[in-house]
Amino acid sequence: MRTRITAAAVIALLVLALTGCTTREPPEPTPTPAFSSEEEAFAAAEATYRAYVDALNQVDLSDPETFEPVYELTTGEANAEARETFSQMHADGWSVGGMSSPTAIQPRVVDGGSLDDVEVAVCLDVSGVTLVDSEGTSMVATDRPQVQSMLVTLEAGQESRTNMLISRFAGRDGEPTC
Repeated sequence: MRTRITAAAVIALLVLALTGCTTREPPEPTPTPAFSSEEEAFAAAEATYRAYVDALNQVDLSDPETFEPVYELTTGEANAEARETFSQMHADGWSVGGMSSPTAIQPRVVDGGSLDDVEVAVCLDVSGVTLVDSEGTSMVATDRPQVQSMLVTLEAGQESRTNMLISRFAGRDGEPTC
């Protein structure tokens, strides 16, 4: 009886060895693009930027809870800068007032044909925005342009309600002229 069990065990081991029975790793899923067209990607980028401006207009520097909607629409460098700036302004007792509004948002670049990274050229009217320190002194530069010209970089972000997140802001020249 013992010989039969041993023989059966040896045969089973040989079958396993000869068939190469190993646990197979599931195949890597093929990444699907976040957007099916440039129009769809740029529409999401514009929606994200507009949501960002709306969130920014709701920031109350005395209440850090109001910073969260801005953070939710940003990632990477843009998120780190927002966190640092808002934290410092809050700690220093600054106040912000007024509203900003985009006057132009134009598609600029799709990185290497990918629809996962998009840039938009933006003109942002900040003429009504005030920023004062804890003593009521304006912190707005006297030579601040009333309309800011920016290049905004966005990347696909499934965790965003718009499927994009702002990753970077930069100044820019060129069209559209602000």
